[in-house]
Amino acid sequence: MNFCDQGTVSNIVINKSDFILQPYIKSDNLRATWQVFSTLVPLAILWIVAVQAVTLSPWLLVPIVILMTLFSSRCFSLMHDCGHYSLFKSKRLNRAVGFGLGVLNAIPQYPWSRGHAFHHKTNGDWDKYRGPSALISTKEFAQLSPNAQWQYALIRHPAMLLPGGFFYLAIKPRLALILGICGFIRHAFEYGKITPTFNLAAVITSYRSKHWYTKAEFWDLLFNNICVIGSWIAMSYLIGAGLFFSVYFANLTLSAAIFIYVFFVQHNFEGSYAHKTEGWDYLQGAIAGSSYLELPGILKWFTASIGYHNIHHLSERIPNYQLEACHHANLHLLGGIKTLHLQDLPACAKYILWDAEAGTLVSIAEFRSREQSNAQQPRALQGVGTGTSN
Repeated sequence: MNFCDQGTVSNIVINKSDFILQPYIKSDNLRATWQVFSTLVPLAILWIVAVQAVTLSPWLLVPIVILMTLFSSRCFSLMHDCGHYSLFKSKRLNRAVGFGLGVLNAIPQYPWSRGHAFHHKTNGDWDKYRGPSALISTKEFAQLSPNAQWQYALIRHPAMLLPGGFFYLAIKPRLALILGICGFIRHAFEYGKITPTFNLAAVITSYRSKHWYTKAEFWDLLFNNICVIGSWIAMSYLIGAGLFFSVYFANLTLSAAIFIYVFFVQHNFEGSYAHKTEGWDYLQGAIAGSSYLELPGILKWFTASIGYHNIHHLSERIPNYQLEACHHANLHLLGGIKTLHLQDLPACAKYILWDAEAGTLVSIAEFRSREQSNAQQPRALQGVGTGTSN
């Protein structure tokens, strides 16, 4: 796919070539290894501490789970880097480490990273990609019944991040494998009805599943599930099923809620670039369709600097440990980008409708206010037309 390399920020025309990116597209195996080591070892220690702490008081698990959630969120961010083949120099090493981190996060890394790559290729093109929340346009929303509009708003309420996060990590990958295999079995029966000689290789080749798109995605999904469920059984045997699943599912739920919402606010905010395919610009999608999330140092570490999201979208091959330096090297070109702080994040939750004509995101309240204003305008004009003259 050919991308347009020209865009505007603050009415200043810039080109992608104006950005200093190449010096920062450098993976460092030693630094990457330390990042993985300094994340996994504390996470393992926290599990050991949890087993000991629960004998003293179950309430001690609360701060432990909070710390686990932060380290798990960092695991996901490092897995994300592996998906872009940026954490390590070697593609094979990124795949291997990414798979392992995917097991810890209970999510198949390779299928996830392929879907995420599509997001990078189409960021800001809302005809093609509507974000993880599957948002709809204002026109589509207006065509829904009042009850359907209420359901749409409810499902995308921030409170739904908790059940949604649990489903996203704990259930969805398992369900995808089961439904995909069931679909394959149905396909095999249908194939057998129309073909006198059953050919397993032909059945496999002709099967198309919506739960995986390539053979590599299927194998990653399968082995991820084997490793995840195997780890559940092993941990239940070692420390007890009750303790393990209560801590583990709380950790998964909270960490998923965090990284889903962080991803959301990095693209859903006031003034975000949300264009149609016609006239869409890749560079605008990167720098105006992504925010810079300014976080305290400790949270920056736990999120592996993903807050520098504009830079990340300009070049996904820049590893997380180079993003901050690249951001500062290009500050002169980033004057018009959207900067978010922690206190700004709750307000981003309302931007769940795409105004295709305006090329931006709006809240339901803004949309209804505009609709009400448009409905009143003809009545006002009608009143002017029926006035009497003396």
